Amino acid sequence: PITPQTHIVEGIGDLVYSGELKDCEFINVESETAALSVAVGASASGVRSYTATSSQGLLYMIEVVYNASGLKLPIVMTLGNRAIGSPINIWNDHTDAMSVRDAGWIMLFADSNQEAVDLHIQAFKIAEEMSIPVMVCVDGFILTHAYESIDIPSQEQVDKFLPEFKCIHQLDTNNPCAIGSMVPPNVFEEVRAIAHNRQGKAVKSIIDAQKDFNEI
Repeated sequence: PITPQTHIVEGIGDLVYSGELKDCEFINVESETAALSVAVGASASGVRSYTATSSQGLLYMIEVVYNASGLKLPIVMTLGNRAIGSPINIWNDHTDAMSVRDAGWIMLFADSNQEAVDLHIQAFKIAEEMSIPVMVCVDGFILTHAYESIDIPSQEQVDKFLPEFKCIHQLDTNNPCAIGSMVPPNVFEEVRAIAHNRQGKAVKSIIDAQKDFNEI
């Protein structure tokens, strides 16, 4: 829990434990590093994975932020944008997002709570198409703690837009392999070049996802 993210995961927890959200496992962890580490492990095992954080919480998990993108795992994470201290400031600021702008994630910034809803659904499609994790940034308090009327798509509409998840880089006990192994400098340079090119191609994926979403 970290303000202004706390109520996001609390809300998901309520949905899971009430049975409204099915086929989902909600995992309580001991730290922000563990939260994203669990998402990395879950994604690598072949399931859709999501978490949320804010401000210092993002800095706390930053090592794993780089691992997620380096392993090409399509995780979606909400970032409730909040200032980085000191002095302590729980209000809206983008210094948290800017601290990881070169970490290899696609970053989508919501202008309203309606856009936040729409972007989270699109984020999974973009992430899974490009094998790049996606961060959906929502302004702390300005959006995270604001109430407004929004349209929530039906499950049928979401299913029509978002195909069944098929993990490209999946760990399989029947076919053991290692991911994220050590590589020499020349290979690391090549891997980073490939990642950079994927980011460039993601622009078209983002635009196409928006068009498909609008049509549905």
